[in-house]
Formats: sequence, structure tokens, C-alpha cells
Amino acid sequence: MWKILTADVFDARSRGTIGSFGRMRERSAGKDSTTGHWEMAGAILDHPFATFTEFPADFVAAISRDAKVEFLGNYARSGTTILEELGSEHLRTGKPILYTSADSVLQIAAHEQVIPRKRLYEICRIARRHADALRIGRVIARPFLGEPGKFERTTGRHDFSMVPPRTVLHAIAETGMRVEGVGKVNEIFGGSGITHSTTTTSNIDGLRVIDELWSDGGDGLIFANLVDFDMLYGHRRDVAGYARALWDFDTWLAGFLLRCEEEDLVIITADHGNDPTWKGTDHTREEVPLMVLYGGLSLALGTRRTFADVAATLAEFFRLRHKWPVGESFITLQQRHVKTYFHRR
Repeated sequence: MWKILTADVFDARSRGTIGSFGRMRERSAGKDSTTGHWEMAGAILDHPFATFTEFPADFVAAISRDAKVEFLGNYARSGTTILEELGSEHLRTGKPILYTSADSVLQIAAHEQVIPRKRLYEICRIARRHADALRIGRVIARPFLGEPGKFERTTGRHDFSMVPPRTVLHAIAETGMRVEGVGKVNEIFGGSGITHSTTTTSNIDGLRVIDELWSDGGDGLIFANLVDFDMLYGHRRDVAGYARALWDFDTWLAGFLLRCEEEDLVIITADHGNDPTWKGTDHTREEVPLMVLYGGLSLALGTRRTFADVAATLAEFFRLRHKWPVGESFITLQQRHVKTYFHRR
């Protein structure tokens, strides 16, 4: 992490580094999962998704009419607080809970013994159709269990996102190679550009899936999201939990790197900030860390001006017919470094 913060490849602490490192600055307006993932895939948003403190009455009425439900709530709250405030009334009335946050999300929570997941997902799909007109980034199903004072959200969360414009994922898939979505990646892209998807229940489960997909040796892209950093520890400002999750990831990574060949490309980064030491419960907007393993080089990549550098890198790595129109490839930067190095020698 010191090397990322200083970007000093000559610092003594950089000796023995096996990969390149830097930071990325988001160019799109916004600081949410959809915006960040789309920009990594090469789609930069000039205008942010819409946010609300409460949704327009006619909009909620249209969803209620088509889904044949009445809602509780319709205001901004954290996911845990809304259950404390409205969970008991939901159990009594059977009405799902509608709420939002500082991000562009419409969230619908329901107790699984009151409204089964299948029905909750159906309500969310109907809400998604209406949400497109307001440019709401995601509709999120939030099933939970338990009793008043002891409500807990379950692993049945499902995101229904807007469909992005063309991304590098489409370009890779069109070559016949696979684009594997791990975790909520498929949901974030509305299934667009993803050839196969595997849902996960935790960071550890996501790492297990990556291991399995990597072992099968197929050509293509494995695009994984480890949601615990965000959902369990970032939003809840759980510093100790975040540290444990980082430790678990680092432990896994040490073994994974032993299985990587010089011609493989591994990129580790984030879709937005969610500083567990910051006030509040919402995403934070800051530069995200960038670690790249490719070609046996160790370079200071500096501060990248857009997440779309990831898309440009993927386009070059997979030798796509056309250069990606936005962003700069890390591979190109490395090749320049090698040429300069031998020229100076």
C-alpha cells in the first residue's frame, strides 16, 4: 500500500515487488457500484444517475399498481436502520419496505416468510421497468429474516441494474471468448456482455469461484466483485472487520499468485471508495488502489485519469480488432518502459 500511496518505484520498500502499482481516479460523475464498474468496462458517464431523498408519488403509485402491492417507507435510510424503524409494521401489514440512500438506488426489503424471494424479485423487476425513466442506477431486492430487534439481511440480495451502453465486455464476448461474472457483476451490467455468471455469498465464496474458474484453463475474462468489503464493512464503518477481510484476501492472493504465468493478466482495483473510518454510512469518493500483474514488470503506474484504463488494457491484452476509444492501456505503458530501458542501456 505504501508503494501505491507514494508511486515511488525506487523507494527501498519497492524492492522485490512482482507487479505494477498505482491509483485510479474516476472520471464519471458519481461514486456508486454501477458507475464504477461501467467505467472500468469502458463506459464513462457524463451525467450521474439520479438520486432521491424520496421518490415521486406518481412513480411509486405506478409501481404499486403494476406489482399489486402497497409500500411502507419511501425515504432515505441505511439498510439496518430501515428494518429497525419499519420491520415490525412490515410483519403486521405484509407491505414491502421501499427506501433509498445517498446513491442512485431504489431498495425494496421484505421478510422472506412474509414475501418469498421469488415474489420480491418480481416486484423489483416491475420497479426496474419504471426506474429507467428516472435514470435510477439500481433496483435492489433486500430479503431479510428474524424478529423485531433481531432482523438480519440474508444472502438473497439481488441487483437489477440499468443496461449499460456497449462495453469492452461485449467486444471480448464477440470474439467467442468467455466473460465470467463472479458475485454481483452480472447484475451490475444487467447481464449485458456477460457470457456466464456465478453468484456468491461472501468474499471467501467469491475467491473459491475464482480458483475454480482459473483452474479450468479457459480463455477469457474473469470479472469478480468481492462484496463484503463494501456491504459488510465499508457501509457499516467496521474497521476491524475490513482489516480481517483484507488479511483473508492477502492470504488467498499469496497462493493464487503462485499459479499465475508471466503471460497472464491480473488487475486488482475497486469500483469506488467506501472508507470504513469516514463519517456516515455511504460510499466515499477517492482514488482507488491499482495493482497489475503482467509480463514480469514492476512499474509505478502513477495516478490514472480514468477507470477506463482497465478497458483499454483488456482490449490490448485480448488483441481485439479495435483499440478501445477511451483510456490508456497499462500494457502500452509497460512496453514504452521496456523500450526506454533498453535504449538507455
